[in-house]
Amino acid sequence: MSAKQTPATVAAGRAGIGFRLHTYEAGGAAGQGSSYGTGAADALGADRRRVFKTLVADVDGRLAVGVVPVSGGLDLKALAAAVGGKRAAMADPRDAERATGYVVGGISPLGGRKRLRTVVDSSVAEHETVFVSAGRRGLQLELAPDDLLRAADAITAPIAAPG
Repeated sequence: MSAKQTPATVAAGRAGIGFRLHTYEAGGAAGQGSSYGTGAADALGADRRRVFKTLVADVDGRLAVGVVPVSGGLDLKALAAAVGGKRAAMADPRDAERATGYVVGGISPLGGRKRLRTVVDSSVAEHETVFVSAGRRGLQLELAPDDLLRAADAITAPIAAPG
């Protein structure tokens, strides 16, 4: 794979969707949660409501993915309900990395090692294009919301929590 090719870009290509890659200087914000996403938005000069972060949660003992704007957080109860579960908690970062094949701060909703139930916040429909991680810190995919949903085999639901 080339320096800008990741499992996420390969998955997008295989899905036949159009996308643009954006690179930026990724900071070392390990352990600071949403700072990876807000850092990406700020580095790209993009509206934080258009840049989506990919979070992995444990819903009733099974991993699921929530994709929400970096301007807010993930409503775990709403994610659980969206996938037919009762209780959700953020997944252990090691479990998230093992299941997706990506490192925290670079987890993409596309091209993960395992197919996880994926829910994208319904606000995605408000935008012509959105940004998601391309599978590596410092690399973002810009794509149409419908293409994101199709390539990630995702559903939409109101799962974002206010920031």
